[in-house]
Amino acid sequence: MREDFLHYLWKFRKFETLNLRTTQNDQIVIIKTGDYLELSGPDFFNAQIKIGNQKWAGNVEIHLKSSDWYVHHHEKDPTYENVILHVVWEHDTEIFSRNNAEIPVLVLKEYVPSEVINNYNALLSPKSWISCEKQIAEIDEFVFKNWQERLFFDRLERKSKFIYDLLEETNGDWESVLFSLLAKNFGLNTNGNTFLQIAKSIPFTIVRKESFEIENLEALLFGTSGLLDVLKEDLYFNDLKIRYFYLLHKYQLDRAYTDPLQFFKHRPDNFPTIRLSQLASLYNKHQNLFSKVIMLNSAKDAYEVLNVTASLYWENHYQFDKESPKKSKPLSRSFIDLLIVNTIIPLQFAYSNRISEPNAEDLILFMNQVSPEKNAIIDKFESFGLLPKNAFDTQTLLELKNEYCNNKACLRCAIGVELLKSN
Repeated sequence: MREDFLHYLWKFRKFETLNLRTTQNDQIVIIKTGDYLELSGPDFFNAQIKIGNQKWAGNVEIHLKSSDWYVHHHEKDPTYENVILHVVWEHDTEIFSRNNAEIPVLVLKEYVPSEVINNYNALLSPKSWISCEKQIAEIDEFVFKNWQERLFFDRLERKSKFIYDLLEETNGDWESVLFSLLAKNFGLNTNGNTFLQIAKSIPFTIVRKESFEIENLEALLFGTSGLLDVLKEDLYFNDLKIRYFYLLHKYQLDRAYTDPLQFFKHRPDNFPTIRLSQLASLYNKHQNLFSKVIMLNSAKDAYEVLNVTASLYWENHYQFDKESPKKSKPLSRSFIDLLIVNTIIPLQFAYSNRISEPNAEDLILFMNQVSPEKNAIIDKFESFGLLPKNAFDTQTLLELKNEYCNNKACLRCAIGVELLKSN
């Protein structure tokens, strides 16, 4: 038995409400269960309950056992002074408030139908990948769509925390925030943190000044990454090395040291050398990238803005000093889709939150134009009959799995609640 199940039972009155009695045998009539705010303090605020002949207005606290009141030290906490009813699954001791007044106790176990408990236990089967895998495809479309919107914006809220941290570090410089965020996502999972270290090590004012020469941008990025800290005969390599130390001297920068970049297990097109060159090309092409990114409202426009290739040297190289067959290396559409999902949409959401209310419909419409992501989690949902049409669908499914299913938080999930209600 879990406490969140008791919250569910109380919130939706999934128990016999007639002839309720306290442990002292006083009749209980629930007028209003209260507001479930999931904040610190009592579980339900502003409840209205008649106990005996007295009508009470106040808060309701819920525990598995009565003694949990003392385990959590509520008897010492003034925020619990207005608790009018203690709802428990098992009663093992009387409880008293700070002023030594006894608090009425309702033992919920005595009033919950067995089928409700059976449905709950079946939903939380530990053998399944997700608890509702046999039923999720049958959920009412209206319920599912509304829950998707909540999941989508919850995900953006979490991503925004990282963006606001960057904003504080850069003293409110949104251009610098975009540079760091793009760098992290250009590095993908393997090199993302190292790319972020590189971006943070180069003041964006210098990136802006040097953006007219792609060789200088590459020198800064490759030099900061440590890729130039060796001896090679390659002419382009040595040119970048000279430029890098010149720029260090010009701007009086200290040498930055980052984690080593990883090439292992990457396809050549994802080598950090290629991604750093593409990032440099993006800033060489757009000197006012932030203003363009923040105004994007369609995938088509995003593909146009982010349509860049690695510089000429990398057309026949993947690493320094190693020639390869000539091949242009543009950002692929699938990679741009990742940048839309992980950089552009979160940045637009965070920025609009700071200056006004975000236009939710526009963000959803934008995401609806982006192809669905492909990964093991999405493949699994597809096997249950859910067929995502776009990135909005896949992002919400990832949020559902990581924040709810993995934590067995079915009773905080609209899908889980709907299944229990329908059962």
